[in-house]
Amino acid sequence: MTGKTRRSVCIAIDGPAGAGKSTVAREVARTLGYTYIDTGAMYRALTYKALASGLDVGDAPAITSLARSLDISLKPDSNGSVRVFVDGIDVTREVRSPEVNMMVSPVAAIPEVRALMVEKQRAMATAGGVVMEGRDITTVVIPDAEVKVYLDASPEERARRRVRELRSSGYAVSVDETLEEIKNRDAIDSQRECSPLTKGEDAFVLDTTGMPVESVVAHVVGLARKAQEMRCTTT
Repeated sequence: MTGKTRRSVCIAIDGPAGAGKSTVAREVARTLGYTYIDTGAMYRALTYKALASGLDVGDAPAITSLARSLDISLKPDSNGSVRVFVDGIDVTREVRSPEVNMMVSPVAAIPEVRALMVEKQRAMATAGGVVMEGRDITTVVIPDAEVKVYLDASPEERARRRVRELRSSGYAVSVDETLEEIKNRDAIDSQRECSPLTKGEDAFVLDTTGMPVESVVAHVVGLARKAQEMRCTTT
């Protein structure tokens, strides 16, 4: 490419729990020099605060009121991961607890909560050069993203991954319990009325079952670089 430089694009990644979105998105962002945005962490932060405050996660008005009052921020760390802060307090470990895992889907299904979060997420993507992952990124948050990917894997594979992640953080969990939790989350996320988890018609679908992370990252980076080239030739 002579006399031109690649232009930044938006990369949107969706998929169910344990499909590898966070790991892949972080590595893609690191490879391209982009900003990694874990939208699920925003819902987790709200869920953590609701549980810590003794709120009923089924009380939509109370949860929505809490969402409006909270200062949730995502800050990159030296490892390319994201630190999660609620009202200035680092809750990165807490938002990954089994208790939050069990309750985050009902919280994220509240329409008013999603509207608030989507507004913030769209603002984050305005400048481009982001890798944003979640459940409704390709379909709702940034449907005009230049690169849209849907990552999937078998429930069993996703359960094993989630168990490894939780055990590495010091939580004692079983594969069977985690598999049941993942199936429940899949049902809630895909059947909710507001912004359900779906495979966008124009999203690149990639089943990561048995695939090394490096291969998945290479696929997504390849799509991003093609999009960068196309954007450069049309501007």
